[in-house]
Amino acid sequence: MSAPWIRAQLRRLLAQRGHAWLLHGPSGLGQYQLGLAMAQAWLCDRPTPDGACGQCDSCHQVQVRSHTDLAVLMPETEMLARDWPLGEKAQADIDDKKRKPSKEIRVEAMRDAIDFAQLTSGRGRGKVVLVYPAERMNAITANALLKTLEEPPGDVRFVLATEAAHLLLPTIRSRCLGHGMAWPQAGEATAWLAEEGVAAAAAPVLLRAAGGRPEDALRLHQAGLDARAWSQWPKALVRGDTSAIAGWGPADLVEALQKLCHDLLAVRSGAAPRFFEAADLPPAATVEALTAWWRSLAATSRTVEHPFNAGLLLEDLVTQARAALHSRSQP
Repeated sequence: MSAPWIRAQLRRLLAQRGHAWLLHGPSGLGQYQLGLAMAQAWLCDRPTPDGACGQCDSCHQVQVRSHTDLAVLMPETEMLARDWPLGEKAQADIDDKKRKPSKEIRVEAMRDAIDFAQLTSGRGRGKVVLVYPAERMNAITANALLKTLEEPPGDVRFVLATEAAHLLLPTIRSRCLGHGMAWPQAGEATAWLAEEGVAAAAAPVLLRAAGGRPEDALRLHQAGLDARAWSQWPKALVRGDTSAIAGWGPADLVEALQKLCHDLLAVRSGAAPRFFEAADLPPAATVEALTAWWRSLAATSRTVEHPFNAGLLLEDLVTQARAALHSRSQP
């Protein structure tokens, strides 16, 4: 069952017309789920104003990832994670270890999808191409899609879903109807997290740790983030206690430190923190030290997935963090 804020948006979007939609907003708001729900509703044999029926043969084919009138374009890493089948050649190349799964949407997959769009619908309900995350198209792949967006075949519709719309070509954005993803109310999000198995006491903490984005909060829960540890680690870090963050990978630690730095800068500016409760934050360091720390973290984030030595990187991150946090302003 989709989240209530996704269902409400789906209802509004299905009432509108258009051959190409761009669903955009920060991560964790449900772009993929909404895009897939739109595709399933368009292809459904018995659609309702609220979406697909979920019971017909068309809906079943979408659910088992085998609908002949639906093309899903994602990076191969994302396809595998979400149980979508790859093309035969792509799967064979990966199985034979000729190459690793791509983290971008490959131009070959886009060309196959464009060929797919030219064909007649097999079930008579039209065809749909779902692209997610659309920002993973490089310039060649995006330009391959552009011509089809400009002059789409008669019965094909496109849903592009993105968490970084600014990275898309302006020409791609201009040829789609835009929809900004709605932010759920905190009560809606915590109730949904409870339905997904998150403890009532942990849900608000995880939601805050995710910046109010419920799907990201659920991912944190599934990754094993302890709500109590999240609340306590900033002050523990100042004391030199790194036990709570000892098991985090470089990318996770950089992201967490960026959130801490963001909140300390917010407090310094007179704003409310976003990722932590104010009481869980250490005393704010100087603006100069925090700004320099933020720049260093931003530089590290660009290469963190490929550290030369993860152990040394983690040690350096902790050292930089403690140096910045111990730089106190004068009263």
